[in-house]
Amino acid sequence: MKLALNPDVLNAIDPPIAEAHSWIEGREFSADKPLLDLAQGVPSYPPAEAISAHVAERAQLFETAQYTGIKGIPELRETLANHVSKRYRGHVSAENILISAGCNQAFCLAIQALARAGDAVMLPVPYYFNHQMWLEIQGIDAIHLPFRHDRAGVPDPEEAVALLTPNTKAIVLVSPSNPTGAVYPPQVISEFRDLAAQRGIALILDETYRDFLTDENGPPHNLIQEGHWDETLVQLYSFSKTFSLTGYRVGAVSASARVIQAVAKVMDTVQICTPRISQDAALFGLKHAWPWVEEKRVMLAARENGMKRIFQDNDLGYELISAGGYFAYIRHPFENMTAKQVARSLADNQNILCLPGSFFGPGQERFLRFAFANIQESDMDTLAARLKESATALS
Repeated sequence: MKLALNPDVLNAIDPPIAEAHSWIEGREFSADKPLLDLAQGVPSYPPAEAISAHVAERAQLFETAQYTGIKGIPELRETLANHVSKRYRGHVSAENILISAGCNQAFCLAIQALARAGDAVMLPVPYYFNHQMWLEIQGIDAIHLPFRHDRAGVPDPEEAVALLTPNTKAIVLVSPSNPTGAVYPPQVISEFRDLAAQRGIALILDETYRDFLTDENGPPHNLIQEGHWDETLVQLYSFSKTFSLTGYRVGAVSASARVIQAVAKVMDTVQICTPRISQDAALFGLKHAWPWVEEKRVMLAARENGMKRIFQDNDLGYELISAGGYFAYIRHPFENMTAKQVARSLADNQNILCLPGSFFGPGQERFLRFAFANIQESDMDTLAARLKESATALS
């Protein structure tokens, strides 16, 4: 007799990145048509040499192999609080911070502290699939806010009003967005915060890619400038992308001390604490690596501009909906093909690996996600030529 497994886990989305990688498993790619891997958004460069050297030195110490406090190293929490205060021109204290093992875990911890099975959480479509997966696994209903491609992927707060239910515990936003790359204007973020505050629910704002924003005129939003920001806002962050530490798994939750206490209870049960060596790497990055981060921001901005350029300057048959952070969201031209069929065709015939929009929610069959951060600016014209070739071949 087979063991009975949790049906909520079995029925949740299967890991999409693993499925996409299976499409090219065992293949070899020629030098004249190499793979353009636009599937998973990961840094295409190693950490700063100074961070790696610091980690190597810290690894020799016994304390690096020991537990930290549940909420993280006090110095890291204080340093991040000061950084966020300066970046957002407000006030955040160490008591508002918990260090998590990556931003994915930060989301999971926050959701578990805020909602339980039978509750609901609002996700704009297209959503980050790991967010949807976690809600499904927890038995929490996902309320899908419709995609607004006419707003370049920016969700409409007015549409959200009618969809909220008495069981809704949070609204989730990701800006810059994964998967669309859309950067939500501060006013839109404020409107969602106001809506959440009126309903007495949380606004969970995932800002994994905030350090790659190219607008230097001010903070990404004004919520932390305002008094009592932590009564509604739960902010998620990733050191992983900023300092190219994805395998280290280190992120953070910023919220009220009351929320952080609840999150810490979950953290203690799940993991006890984030690995010490990862926290050491993050702390060193916060203190010393910002000139290096700026170089990478400029580089990624050039890749983003290159992506925008090929859609502006060429008749590719594909349409760019939005781009930012690590990602671009693309409308494909094939009315009679699913997003997965188009993505598979690009992988099989053009050596382009990307993700179908259907991985990111309902109503996304006409869209594809490109992780442009994975390829060089010099690869953009090659990408354009292959897309144009595919549009001709499949028409």
